[in-house]
Amino acid sequence: MYFYGLKKEIEMALQAMLKKRVFNEAKANSKMQLFYALTFFGFTVLALGIDSIPFRDQYFDGRMITNVLAIAFFLLLFYSSGTYLRKLMVGMVFLSYIGELIFCTLLGMYAYKETLIPLYVPFGHAIVYGSGYIMSKANWSVKNDAVLKKGFNIFFALLFLGVGFYLKDYFSLFFGLLFFWILKRKRWNTKYAFIALCVIYIELVGTYFQCWAWEPKIFGWIPTVNPPMGALFFYAGGDVLLAKIIKK
Repeated sequence: MYFYGLKKEIEMALQAMLKKRVFNEAKANSKMQLFYALTFFGFTVLALGIDSIPFRDQYFDGRMITNVLAIAFFLLLFYSSGTYLRKLMVGMVFLSYIGELIFCTLLGMYAYKETLIPLYVPFGHAIVYGSGYIMSKANWSVKNDAVLKKGFNIFFALLFLGVGFYLKDYFSLFFGLLFFWILKRKRWNTKYAFIALCVIYIELVGTYFQCWAWEPKIFGWIPTVNPPMGALFFYAGGDVLLAKIIKK
């Protein structure tokens, strides 16, 4: 009941927000968009490195700095984007926060180095989403769409099978199948693959720096690794839900 009420409040807030001028008269700056999207990889290491346990132990708790950096980077990416992507990014901030409450707080599938969900996390989800989205729309991606589709399919198939059979990550093996189910329903749109690559990257960096950690057994009985590649399914599913919300 609590989450249903929260969902309705967020829907109302989104409806009011997305009517504003900043979401309806925006033109994309393609060059800056792509620049920020590619900068995502270096920015991730910097931001999560500052929030890391090693950084905290050697210097101080840098979470507040990471919060500021994430919001600043989000705004840079936001203002270089066009109308539709702006709506998607803001929608992702709200949607991902609900996801964090469900998967982290309620289900306990993973935990952050401190009890509370960091402020930078919902904005980080939007940055991941926006970066992958922009890369998929870049000229070089569109021109090589057929080759990329085949390459991505092979890569993800080997990835899920590898972690499933060699690392006994049965969580990723199962949800990897669902990830491919979504890809098939979406006609193998490379947008999902690019976003998935960004997800893999940020999950590897975040767990390496111990900013968060996944439980060794999801729901108490499904074996997985830290981080599980099966998490890609939840991002892909979130994208499908996000598109429907923004359309509504």
